[in-house]
Amino acid sequence: MKGNIVLIGGDARQIEMADYLQQKGMEVTLLGFDRWCSLRPGMKKAAGKADVDWETLDAVILPVSGIKPEQKVEAVFSENTLYVEESWFHRLKPECLIITGIRTEAADKLMTRINRSYTALMERNDTAIYNSVPTAEGVLLMAIQETEHTIHQSRTLVLGFGRTGQTIAGTFSAVGAYAKVGTSDPAETARAEAMGHDVFDLSRLNQAVSLADICINTIPSLILSENILIQVPAHTLIIDIASSPGGTDFEYAEKRGIRALQAPGLPGVTAPKTAGHILGKVILQLLKENDGKKEA
Repeated sequence: MKGNIVLIGGDARQIEMADYLQQKGMEVTLLGFDRWCSLRPGMKKAAGKADVDWETLDAVILPVSGIKPEQKVEAVFSENTLYVEESWFHRLKPECLIITGIRTEAADKLMTRINRSYTALMERNDTAIYNSVPTAEGVLLMAIQETEHTIHQSRTLVLGFGRTGQTIAGTFSAVGAYAKVGTSDPAETARAEAMGHDVFDLSRLNQAVSLADICINTIPSLILSENILIQVPAHTLIIDIASSPGGTDFEYAEKRGIRALQAPGLPGVTAPKTAGHILGKVILQLLKENDGKKEA
């Protein structure tokens, strides 16, 4: 498959994503990578916005962290702060895809002004399912590093049983943890029970945490609040992987001396190569679907 794409900013995942897409036949331009020196054959590193052929692009790919206020984007390989400019998008073909990791208010406002739509990769089922594996491995690694006991036979709570929670619960059970799932969603309860997990309703969270060695939160709302944390034993490790700001009152946890670690975006930290290839695979699928629409 042929195509012309630009990657604007990002982290190590973007490098691996670019490598994957280039190997699949894409022409790849990197913008905001002036400090990165290991350019692969077939890639182009833009010195600035003038080096990008905006009118010929089939996709614009923004960082996983999305567009931030003032249209700033993450660019760990750039010496300078990187901002996306509205004028770039006005030059794109109507069928050009605009892809980012997460949906943000700044991105929504920009797309409204330019009358374009965009795709948030992390909202897609396929991305979430693929990403759940490196996420679960990353959580397991953190648990091993941050506890003084084995994960085997540890009393582990997994709060939320969505796509990521399912893989985490399965991973911890596989290494011998007593993993219990906390959810108030009937469908998640049924799914967890069908998969052989013990389940408790979140209305009983205060009792459940009082017996936990490890508590892993995947729910993107304040679930581990002060009145819940007061019940948490001092030795309990909390790992919160929910999107920022997470689902834990980290300030109160620190006051109580509870180890509460905020760890969103684990695949990009613990397995950037795999994470980059996952995103590259999904982007390639989006490009194929877009080609099909144009042919129709």
